[in-house]
Amino acid sequence: MSRSRQPPLVTGISPNEGIPWTKVTIRGENLGTGPPDLIGLTICGHNCLLTAEWMSASKIVCRVGQAKNDKGDIIVTTKSGGRGTSTVSFKLLKPEKIGILDQSAVWVDEMSYYDMRKDRNKGIPPLSLRPTNPLGVEIEKSKLPQKDLEMLFHGMSADFTSENFSAAWYLIENHSTTSFEQLKMAVNNLKKQANKKNEGSLAYVKGGLSTFFEAQDALSAIHQKLEADGTEKVEGSMTQKLENVLNRASNTADTLFQEVLGRKDKADSTRNALNVLQRFKFLFNLPLNIERNIQKGDYDVVINDYEKAKSLFGKTEVQVFKKYYAEVETRIEALRELLLEKLLETPSTLHDQKRYIRYLSDLHAPGDPAWQCIGAQHKWILQLMHRCKEGHVKDLKGGPGLHSPMLDLDNDVRSSVLGHLSHTASLKRGSSFQPGRDDSWRYKTPHRVAFVEKLTKLVLSQLPNFWKLWISYVNGSLFSETAEKSGQMERSKNVRQRQNDFKKMVQELMQSLVKLTRGALLPFTIRDGDVRQYGGWEGTSGLSGQWLSRAIQTVRLTYESLTALEIPNDMLQTIQDLILDLRVRCVMVTLQHTAEEIKRLAEKEDWIVDNEGLTSLPCQFEQCIVCSLQALKGVLECKPGEASVFQQPKTQEEVCQLSVNIMQIFVHCLEQLSTKPDADIDTTHLSVDVSSPDLFGSIHEDFSLTSEQRLLIVLSNCCYLERHTFLNIAEHFEKHSFQGIEKITQVSMASLKELDQRLFENYIELKADPIVGSLEPGIYAGCFDWKDCLPPTGVRNYLKEALVNIIAVHAEVFTISKELVPRVLTKVVEAVSEELSRLMQCVSSFSKNGALQARLEIYALRDAVVIYLTPESKSSFKQALEVLPQLSSGADKKLLEELLNKFKSNMHLQLTCFQAASSAMMKT
Repeated sequence: MSRSRQPPLVTGISPNEGIPWTKVTIRGENLGTGPPDLIGLTICGHNCLLTAEWMSASKIVCRVGQAKNDKGDIIVTTKSGGRGTSTVSFKLLKPEKIGILDQSAVWVDEMSYYDMRKDRNKGIPPLSLRPTNPLGVEIEKSKLPQKDLEMLFHGMSADFTSENFSAAWYLIENHSTTSFEQLKMAVNNLKKQANKKNEGSLAYVKGGLSTFFEAQDALSAIHQKLEADGTEKVEGSMTQKLENVLNRASNTADTLFQEVLGRKDKADSTRNALNVLQRFKFLFNLPLNIERNIQKGDYDVVINDYEKAKSLFGKTEVQVFKKYYAEVETRIEALRELLLEKLLETPSTLHDQKRYIRYLSDLHAPGDPAWQCIGAQHKWILQLMHRCKEGHVKDLKGGPGLHSPMLDLDNDVRSSVLGHLSHTASLKRGSSFQPGRDDSWRYKTPHRVAFVEKLTKLVLSQLPNFWKLWISYVNGSLFSETAEKSGQMERSKNVRQRQNDFKKMVQELMQSLVKLTRGALLPFTIRDGDVRQYGGWEGTSGLSGQWLSRAIQTVRLTYESLTALEIPNDMLQTIQDLILDLRVRCVMVTLQHTAEEIKRLAEKEDWIVDNEGLTSLPCQFEQCIVCSLQALKGVLECKPGEASVFQQPKTQEEVCQLSVNIMQIFVHCLEQLSTKPDADIDTTHLSVDVSSPDLFGSIHEDFSLTSEQRLLIVLSNCCYLERHTFLNIAEHFEKHSFQGIEKITQVSMASLKELDQRLFENYIELKADPIVGSLEPGIYAGCFDWKDCLPPTGVRNYLKEALVNIIAVHAEVFTISKELVPRVLTKVVEAVSEELSRLMQCVSSFSKNGALQARLEIYALRDAVVIYLTPESKSSFKQALEVLPQLSSGADKKLLEELLNKFKSNMHLQLTCFQAASSAMMKT
């Protein structure tokens, strides 16, 4: 059968792509002469003839079926033209999966609906369902190793459902070869998908608009047909029946799907709740996280989470959020109380205090925690100071005392204190002024000194942190930056208001330190009302100057340490006053102790005389005072900011009086030694051997020391003291800035000279009286008479005996001290000459022989002791000679001269001592 027409040709289709059941318009040539002529229509291999509607020879309308091919030709077959061809193609898009409850503009075949339960992604939550190719362009897997990508993107993921999704990794793995144009298309696809989601119901209406129009046309046609029949007003008409059918269908559908719809609503609400929980899980988990972090001590994490929650939900109106935020506030309030409790705990470090204060500031704690901390530290330090005192007092009264563990100071503090103490030399001859330096010295530390050292150590360990805490409070470094900016004005007001309060705190601490120290070291300087609180050291002996000096060094080191903290001087003035009082007290006690030591020097006199006629006593006396002054050297020196010990007139007067007492006590010791009974001398003995060529004497245990010898030794010491020792001591006093040195020297010299004169007179009386008393009996021995006597044959024995006695005195004095010889012998010669002159003046008359005898004896005595003559003794001899008759003849003069020379010749050996003394005196 021949065809009379050309085969159909499809030249266009609109739209050229779509999902199954998309309505399309086909245009072309020779598409048939009418509907009966159209016998076939396939799109992408799927028969669409059932839905085809022939419009004209160039236009056909139909719906696309579910083809197997994604892209294919449009083939039209007519009876008149046969099978046609196509110059265009249609792309079939994969339909979206539609569930039984999803909205759709077209009828869905119930046999092939999308069942969620049978889907391969049934294990994935609905929120995680995403398209496998979100970009909508062809995926080309990269050949790069997975390990290299993991190393390149550490901690990331190529899964776009992951929280750590990396877009760069996804593009490298799936689109490494995709062109830039295709990537642009991908961007547009993403935008379309986003817009489609945003359009919602409007997109649904647009997609099924043609279906709505068709339904509208069908309803209009039915309505027109019913009107044409005229049956719409008849009861039981077709419309009524159709309404009933539709109502029954609706009721049946509701019955069938009521449970399903209910489950869907419940699932939607659960899904929404899960979404809320997932989205706001930070708030819902925050109370538990706060508790856990508090237990761990991660307060910074808690504060950060609280600030975040406060900024997000602090002003929320949602009841659920309000409820959970209230729980957060409850736990934060408990944290504030916990941090405040930790802040006020004692003892604590400055670092912890700053940390807790910063936490409380960040948590906006009420009040002023920093100031509360300062107040707590102040009370804590005061409590420690009083506990320290109570512990030492209790240990002193109830324990063994000096060996208590409470007195064991740390080595660093002890070494630092002792390193500044001045060490004085011990006395040469067994002086007990210095305590022995053995290994047990640390156990001999008095309780009060140990208490002061421990007290100052305690203050120096606590006060610096207390002061630094205040400085940090003032400059705002205690607070975080946020808190500092928000509370800067308020804090500046607090600082101005509380500066005086803090000053009072520091002054109270300093006053407590000073009063506790005074109660231990200077109990007489505290008031009666404060004795119970700061005293309690009754029954203890006074401290020595050495321990007071050590305590002064301790307090000085404390003052220097506090000054290094830049504490104002007015707050530390009480410590300066304490140091001054301690220094004054140390000087007084040391001088008093020196006086006691001087009293015991008499017991240490060994009576060993050196070449200068001195014993060790003057040296011991001077050394004792020098050691005392050396021990006071550090005390008397003025450290920076300190005043002189002698600035107060009262102190000057007391120190001057103590110094005078020391000198007078030693003078009294000399007086005691000079009058000491012979029986008390049992150490060494001094012997005098006149005939020995060694005129200095020697020591023999067979001879005892006489009282006259002791007088000489003391007199010799007095001379040395007057010329040297007292002057040296005055220089030492002046070197150490003592006041009233002239008064000290003057009074001391006066006492010494008085003693010297008294002792000298006693000695002269002891030695001169026997010689003077022997003159008169010697002169008139044998009934001698100046009127009737024989011619003189020489000097009589009484005068020789007197000279021998004078020589004995000379020997005794020379043995002790050569310097005392002229002083003693001149006085003895004065006494003898005076007595001899008196005796001569008492003679009524002289015979010629008597006058010659008297003149011989007077000349002999005068010439023998000529070097010891004084104006008084010369006058006495002159007066004695004047009462004698003058020699008238030359024979008498010659006889007198011969007898005198004979006397000198015979007693040359005895008179040698006077000649040696003469030559020595001439040389000097």
